[in-house]
Amino acid sequence: MTEVLTQQAPSEASSLVLDRAHPSAPMITSAQIARRVRRLGRHISDLYADIDTPLVMVVILKGATVFAADLLRSLSIPAELEFVRASSYPTGTSSNGRLHLAHMVEGPLVGRHVLLVEDIIDSGVTVNAVARRIQKLGAASVRLAALLDRPARRYGLDYAGLYRELPHIYSLT
Repeated sequence: MTEVLTQQAPSEASSLVLDRAHPSAPMITSAQIARRVRRLGRHISDLYADIDTPLVMVVILKGATVFAADLLRSLSIPAELEFVRASSYPTGTSSNGRLHLAHMVEGPLVGRHVLLVEDIIDSGVTVNAVARRIQKLGAASVRLAALLDRPARRYGLDYAGLYRELPHIYSLT
């Protein structure tokens, strides 16, 4: 079973549009995100301090890209980056429950310690499928680092691919 390194996120409701001219107060500020990333980085560095080869961070594209870059810089251990492009959101905003893998890891994973990196855990369909695939490729271990967990699907880091550039996390109106 994949170990999840995440924390419960706030459960505020959201709508659909961010008014950039008059944004509301962020649900989660950039300072809070930075603190979370630093804590995760220290925790991950401690967990993998004694491994013989660099940690393999497998980033789930596109959403986890910014989080993964910040997380990589927060580590005090050697790490390599690999990427997976996976989606269960064909229309951009709602999951159809079927996972499409457009790109899988290119490097060998046999005997390597793998950290899946996801920005937000929603249904779990994507991370579970990718974790199973990586385990079949012979990884020594598979863990998951996620910035947020969204069990009730009430907010997001992007909306149909938009707003990823914002430094805070907002509730949409």
